[in-house]
Amino acid sequence: MTGAAATALPAARARWLLLAPALLILAVGAVGPLAVVVIYSFLTPGDYAGVKWIFSGEAWVNLFLQQDIFDDTWQWADAHLSIFWRTLLLSVGTTAATLVLGFPTAWFIATRPKRSRSFWLFLVTVPFWCNLLVRTFAIMQLIRNEGVINTILRGLGLIDQPIQMLYTDFAVGLGMAYVYLPLMVLPLYASIEKLDFRLIEAAYDLYAGPWRALTRVVLPLVRPGLVAGSILVFIPALGAYVVPRMLGGGNRMMIGNLIDLQFGQGRNWPLGASLALFLMLIVLAALLLYVRQVGRGDARNG
Repeated sequence: MTGAAATALPAARARWLLLAPALLILAVGAVGPLAVVVIYSFLTPGDYAGVKWIFSGEAWVNLFLQQDIFDDTWQWADAHLSIFWRTLLLSVGTTAATLVLGFPTAWFIATRPKRSRSFWLFLVTVPFWCNLLVRTFAIMQLIRNEGVINTILRGLGLIDQPIQMLYTDFAVGLGMAYVYLPLMVLPLYASIEKLDFRLIEAAYDLYAGPWRALTRVVLPLVRPGLVAGSILVFIPALGAYVVPRMLGGGNRMMIGNLIDLQFGQGRNWPLGASLALFLMLIVLAALLLYVRQVGRGDARNG
């Protein structure tokens, strides 16, 4: 063994020793619980919560199918499928709403004088200073039957009866759009701030209208911020729990509420574990799509 190789071995061992605490924390805090959830998803539900150590794939089947208690025939699990569909629609709708509201907001902030941008960014981040539960409760006070909006509308004589907004999909979407809007504004602002506005002037000089300049010049250049903001909103919206629980009541459940139900009142831990892993797979697919989109953008710019 040469001298260089002999010197490299102790150095490599030292690096591994330094990495050992972080790797141990990662294994105990991340890999360990995930392994438990994976194992539980392939076990049999216990009689009174918990699990029986009997291998079964029933929990994964019950994600989409259910067995009739009378004739043992299999049919679609309509309740689960409706919750999956509602979760997807509300997450996509929340992402679209925050994009529509966040892009003009980010554009406004990025086009202000540099000395005032910090103030506007401060206003955007102020909601993060308040607990999510308190913010959601504030939305509830606005849209409930005796809330601010219905009171104003009735005072103006525009309605005779309160408009039912609370405990609807609209209420859940509104609450999530309010909660996650800063997560869309900040990445968009970071991209727009770096935009060379001379390119927009050049587009106008070449007789491009406002819409064409937006779609052919601005949006392609700020695409990394669009993709990043969409991912930052879409992923937490998929697993939202507090907002659907408070604003949707018990009738507008999402996957996060269904998981809580299975580990709580449902006492079906394997099904709850399979639901959690199913949600994680959806999030993983969204992240892979993000990486793919970013890779395409880098290849085009490279």
